[in-house]
Amino acid sequence: MVRGSPIPLLLHRKIVQQYQNGVTQRNIAKTFKLSSTVHDIIKRFRESGTIAVHKGQGRKTLLDARDLRALKRHCTSNRNATVKEITEWAQEYFQKALSVNTIHCAIRRCQLKLYSAKRKPFLSKLHKLRRLHWARGLLKWNVAKQKTVLWSDESRFEFLYGTLERHVIRTRKDKDNPSCYQRSVQKPASLMSLQGQTLSKAAEYGPGFENLAE
Repeated sequence: MVRGSPIPLLLHRKIVQQYQNGVTQRNIAKTFKLSSTVHDIIKRFRESGTIAVHKGQGRKTLLDARDLRALKRHCTSNRNATVKEITEWAQEYFQKALSVNTIHCAIRRCQLKLYSAKRKPFLSKLHKLRRLHWARGLLKWNVAKQKTVLWSDESRFEFLYGTLERHVIRTRKDKDNPSCYQRSVQKPASLMSLQGQTLSKAAEYGPGFENLAE
């Protein structure tokens, strides 16, 4: 049997059965190619009368279930905080000596993970519907009306939704959560300068044009 692999329960029963039949531990170990494991199984059977392996208690965790819930609430409300910042908060909040590795493991126990924030700007169904109506309204413009609009490649657009952080703490299912998006900026709006008459009519229909700076 491979070293370190668990002993099947059926093999436990066979070892105990041969022990009850009067076979020595040395012969049992040779038969099943086991050494000290046979002695431990037989000793457990003589002391407890059972072959079931009791789960070890191990070291108790520093954060219990209540602490994990508080940690999860803090992470979801501060998704862009680093693990070091969360550790400093946890040390002050729980009044315990907690390391960065401990908090990192606790975050994973909360089913949270550090992901790269999406750069895609958030568009709700209402935004998409307004853009559709705006595009359909432009189909009715004649050539003379279209000439009143000055199109320039110097336009600057800025999507102000989200934060500037590149990483976010979230679950796998929260990838499309609006609070997990990264602010997407094409170019700073303050640098835009359009001369002449600039999309005067389109601003009435297109949502989001209020971010254009003159």
